[in-house]
Amino acid sequence: LYLRDKNLVDDVIGKMSFTEAMFYHIVGTPPTCGQTSVLDAVLVTLMEHGLTPSAISTRLTYLSSPESMQSAIAAGLLNVGSQFIGTIENAATLLSRIHADPAGFEASCRQIVQEHKDAGKHMPGFGHHLHRPDDPRSPKLFEIAAACDDIDQRPISTIRALGACVDEIYGKHLTINATGATAAVLMGAGIPARIMRGF
Repeated sequence: LYLRDKNLVDDVIGKMSFTEAMFYHIVGTPPTCGQTSVLDAVLVTLMEHGLTPSAISTRLTYLSSPESMQSAIAAGLLNVGSQFIGTIENAATLLSRIHADPAGFEASCRQIVQEHKDAGKHMPGFGHHLHRPDDPRSPKLFEIAAACDDIDQRPISTIRALGACVDEIYGKHLTINATGATAAVLMGAGIPARIMRGF
């Protein structure tokens, strides 16, 4: 039995935590101490997400069929998409676009925010219907990432700068929500945007 190139019994069970094994399975390299800390924090942050479509469908399916827990979990997973939970991936895509834009950091932030505002689109990673003025989970994730020398801090700086542009262009304060913060710290931990929807 193998997890990538490691013997599951001899090299993984009892030697790697679930978070470490998951990171290794997804990324292909054993996580650093900081990557483990950040990923642990993200998983705990996203453990309870309130009354989102995925949580509601899970609860209703379980209410209908309590003997079939797997059906309830599947119902919730089927509702992970671009509007809820999947906003982590969407926010990370914006951060990657900013980093790659030859026009420069400030110009890229302004262009992205203006595009969303002009199109009447929601900014992925910003705003919350309950947490106002700020989502308390975001600074905590940033604090954990900042304490780790092996986490790239640039995505966190980028989402903060993007937040300043959001506030200015929208003319009101929109908090960096937990999914926006999650996108930034996972990018800093080296987890690609394409797999963030799984979180």
